Amino acid sequence: MASTIAVNAGARLDRLPISRFHWRILGLISAGAFLDAFDVYLAGGVIAALKAEGFSTLAQAAVFMSMTFLGMMIGAGMAGYVGDRFGRRASYQFNLALFGLASIVAIFSPNMTFLIVCRFVMGIGLGAELVVAAGTLGEFIPPAYRGRWVSIMGMVVNSGLLVATAVGYIVIPTLGWRYMFAIGGILALIVWVMRKKMPESPRWLESVGRNDEAEATLREIEAEVVAHKGPLAEVPEVRAVQQVHAPLSALFGSKLRRRLIAATLAAIAVNVSVYGFVAWLPTFLVSHGTGIVTSLWYTTLMSFGSVFGAVVAIGIADRISRRASLIAAAVAIMIFGFLYPTAQGDLMVPLTGFLLVSSIYTLVTLALFAYIPELFPTAYRLRGTGFAGMCGRAASMLTPYATVALFERFGLHGVLGMVGVVLACMIAAVGLLNIETTGQSLDDVSDDSLVTGGGAK
Repeated sequence: MASTIAVNAGARLDRLPISRFHWRILGLISAGAFLDAFDVYLAGGVIAALKAEGFSTLAQAAVFMSMTFLGMMIGAGMAGYVGDRFGRRASYQFNLALFGLASIVAIFSPNMTFLIVCRFVMGIGLGAELVVAAGTLGEFIPPAYRGRWVSIMGMVVNSGLLVATAVGYIVIPTLGWRYMFAIGGILALIVWVMRKKMPESPRWLESVGRNDEAEATLREIEAEVVAHKGPLAEVPEVRAVQQVHAPLSALFGSKLRRRLIAATLAAIAVNVSVYGFVAWLPTFLVSHGTGIVTSLWYTTLMSFGSVFGAVVAIGIADRISRRASLIAAAVAIMIFGFLYPTAQGDLMVPLTGFLLVSSIYTLVTLALFAYIPELFPTAYRLRGTGFAGMCGRAASMLTPYATVALFERFGLHGVLGMVGVVLACMIAAVGLLNIETTGQSLDDVSDDSLVTGGGAK
């Protein structure tokens, strides 16, 4: 059932000083995750252009968006299985190639039906990328830096909204919507080639018993770090790692169930906050009598909160406990959500909205990229993250319908009330779980004793 392994990958990675190796890993993973976000956010401008050209009806545009989210939901679950079964490299290379090639094919779409099929395939790759990115980066970064480094990746990902909007503003009117897919697809394939030399996670290799590969990979990493940083510190401990049988059923078993619930509610809270409020900002403003030009200007100002929120996360990730940070961000969303509908004037409306969006994206960064992957042992890290991501994507598909119904009946307070209820559920789950991940080795927070017996929480 299990065998003792002496590679000691976790402790050896955790004692490494930050070096060029870590920056290269951050750059390669963040590049793919950024293109994921860019591809998701380009949809708004592309749909407007499709409608203006007569290439698409409103009904077809709705199907286009629905297929995007459906594909992302499937991709999140698929990435978890592939990443835990065949390795992190296999998963992130497959999904990047998938949405890159599908984007290239989409350039030549003869009709909207063909484009919708391409978008569904793109969605599978898009949904997988963030699951693998968040889980993989954390496995390489020492615990004292892990929170801020995954938050840096979050900042890069969050900037996809601003970049996609700016590029679309220039490219779509001059070259056409097909070039947006060309940009995303070509860049994705370039990053795919660059990531071919990225090492497999030694933690994963050790967990599945591929000891020789884990040792060889660790020696290469250590040699590169020594070349730039000098001799390494002694490994503080030798941890015996068990090669475990990791059936999917154990993810829902008694030892991981509470973690899975907390992770799932965090993912749902993030998606409901983003797709229940941020995506509807222009509509809310126009419905309250704000002119369309002013509405778009306000929305642009507020959208900078997506990057600022990640900057806040970088600043607090390794200084304040993860649980306290998540709860504080959720409470801030509730406070600014309560104040936003009553804000008036050219200063208070965009300022309150900016603070609300910033709070939402602080939660996005800390929850999706740091907290959720940290909760699961190596053998289940991507499947646990992927399951939470699937539930979050399902929530993002349902949220627009709930948003419209609540807005028509109760106004903006009704929408923000929905967001508040979901956030309250997340706060309760995170608080009751009572597991702190900040500054802790992944081996201590979520080792494989959770599924093999031993000191599990």
